[in-house]
Amino acid sequence: MKETAIKVENLDAGYGGIPIMKNLNFEVQSGRIFVILGGSGCGKSTLLKHMIGLVPPISGRVLINGQDMVSAAGDKKNRLLRKIGVAFQNGALFGSMSVLENIMLPLKEYTRLPREAMETVARIKLDLVDLGHGAELMPDQLSGGMKKRAAIARAMALDPSILFLDEPSAGLDPLTSAGLDRLIMDLASNLKITFVIVTHELESILAIADQVIMLEKEAKGIIARGNPGVLKADPSNPYVYNFFNRHPPEAVHP
Repeated sequence: MKETAIKVENLDAGYGGIPIMKNLNFEVQSGRIFVILGGSGCGKSTLLKHMIGLVPPISGRVLINGQDMVSAAGDKKNRLLRKIGVAFQNGALFGSMSVLENIMLPLKEYTRLPREAMETVARIKLDLVDLGHGAELMPDQLSGGMKKRAAIARAMALDPSILFLDEPSAGLDPLTSAGLDRLIMDLASNLKITFVIVTHELESILAIADQVIMLEKEAKGIIARGNPGVLKADPSNPYVYNFFNRHPPEAVHP
C-alpha cells in the first residue's frame, strides 16, 4: 500500500472569497503520477496554486505529508516548501542568467552550500534531464523542450519528494512531448518522485498517468477520477467518455 503524499480535504478554491471549485476531496499516493485534467476554464491551474500554497483556500485544507500548507509558518513552512518543486508552463527561467545559474537559484535561497557545491548539484540535476550540455547557455538559446527540461531540473534542485508541473507538454511537437513523457516516467520510477501534473494533452495523460481527476466548470468540482485508460473505455458518463475519445459533444457513443 502506497503512502499518501498529498491529501486535499473539503477544499473550496477560488479568489476573493468567490469559489471556482467546491468541496474537493482526493489523495495523491507517493511515487505516483497524478494528473489534473479538464476543459479550459475549469480551474486546473487554480487548484495547482492552492496545492502549492500560492493561494489560500476559501475553506478546507491541503496536507503535504500530513502537514497543512496554510497553517505552517516560519521554519516549518520552509521545511515543507523544500519537499515540493514546481515547474510552471512557460518555464519561468530568468533570461539574464545562464541555465546553470537558474538551476542554482533554489540552492542559494534555501542552503548555505559553497558555490562550488551548488554548481555540482546543479550540474547533476541537468544531467538527470539530459541537459548537461546546456549548462552555460542562456534561456533564449534553448528550444521549447529544453526550457521545459531546465525548469524541471530547477524544480528538483532541493531534492523534493513531490514535483508539480503546469502544462509541461504545452507548445511542444509530438516527438519532444513524447521525450518529456519518458523523462517524467523515468524520474518517477528511478527517483520515486511523486508528480502532480496539470494538463489537457490526452496522449501524455494516457501514456504517463497512474491516476487522474477530471474537473468540470459547470459542476465546479470533480466529475471523474481513476485510471485514464479505464475512463477512456467507460461510456457511462458521456462527457467524460467524449473528452477522452476526442468526440464532439453531439457524438453518439455506446
